[in-house]
Amino acid sequence: MIDIVLKIDPEIVMGMDIINRVGTICKTYGNQFLLISEKRLNDDKSIERLKAILQDSGVQTILFDEIKAPVMADIAENIAHLARAAHCSGIIGFGSPSVQAIARLSAIIAADMSDVFEFLDGKIPTTGLPYIAIPSVKEDPFLTAESFIVEDPRDREIRLIHTPRGLCKAVVIDGAFSGIMSVDGGYTPVYAAAFDGFCMAVEAYCSKKANILSDAVLEKAIALFAQIISSSVNGGVNMKELDVQAALLVNIGSAVSAPGVGSTLARAIADRFPVEKSLCSAALLPAILDKLVSCRAEKIAAVALLMGEKTEGLPDAEAALLPAASIRSSLEKLAISPRLRDLGLQLDRLIPITESARNLDIVAFSPWTVTTEEILNIIKQSF
Repeated sequence: MIDIVLKIDPEIVMGMDIINRVGTICKTYGNQFLLISEKRLNDDKSIERLKAILQDSGVQTILFDEIKAPVMADIAENIAHLARAAHCSGIIGFGSPSVQAIARLSAIIAADMSDVFEFLDGKIPTTGLPYIAIPSVKEDPFLTAESFIVEDPRDREIRLIHTPRGLCKAVVIDGAFSGIMSVDGGYTPVYAAAFDGFCMAVEAYCSKKANILSDAVLEKAIALFAQIISSSVNGGVNMKELDVQAALLVNIGSAVSAPGVGSTLARAIADRFPVEKSLCSAALLPAILDKLVSCRAEKIAAVALLMGEKTEGLPDAEAALLPAASIRSSLEKLAISPRLRDLGLQLDRLIPITESARNLDIVAFSPWTVTTEEILNIIKQSF
């Protein structure tokens, strides 16, 4: 039996309009915070509202909203200097997974006083300022995990940074407040994010690190994401509340298990280019499912059942083919391009990402032997 290691450091606060509690949460750790975000979140006055909520609770904020693609790790050092100079009690990350990674790294550097490149070269951090996460993209495999990825400005390779225990004090997931803003200032539909969450959940479900606890959590997440996608295809009702529940489950399940290659690639591509992570995941998902059929047929057959596919009497090898077919059909019906090239990406510029993804420690938990060539094949199939 595989060992089960359960580490749940942050307080997780989830609900509709629960953002109003964030001031009380922050006040526990001090009254001066550095708020790290991205300018596009102010288009609908989200940052302004968050600052007002904090101020009403007696928490003063200094805003840094210069995070934009390409997101390089060295910006965290400048932010850390600002946090120290302002004598900040902690750091709030409000935004995409890129914002969360930079906020987390800034919190580490601000307390540790080390150079950012020491951590990129493998130094294990032991301390950090209190960090509060308010994700705008609710589906993030690294949100509650013990590590996260950033891009090294020296060679543009993605690196895995380990998080000191207790760094993240709270994760606030608000279905009404934390919408997914697109690169053009609009909002990505809930169903587009559902493909991202579905990809995360299936990969973690099939991971070598998966166990009885992660399976139970991820099976529920898979079923919820499948329900959101199905309802969207059939013109169903608003699914925001289900999306919040599914996001919580997949974030916890991915932390107990491990993120997969597809989720990591989507995140790395979104960090480097002005594209949405959810749309990258949607494009990669069919190829990822095809790959998992060859090494985890029994689990992908279980995924088919969770999606509501008719699997009775079918051997696992045949039932396992149904999820990819269903996803391709749903992408077509929802007019979401299943091709990376339609996102304005160039194949040649994606090749370096495949090489750096192969070198991450987490690939050891992949159910298939990860090589640069295999990752490149997935990119090509998705292109």
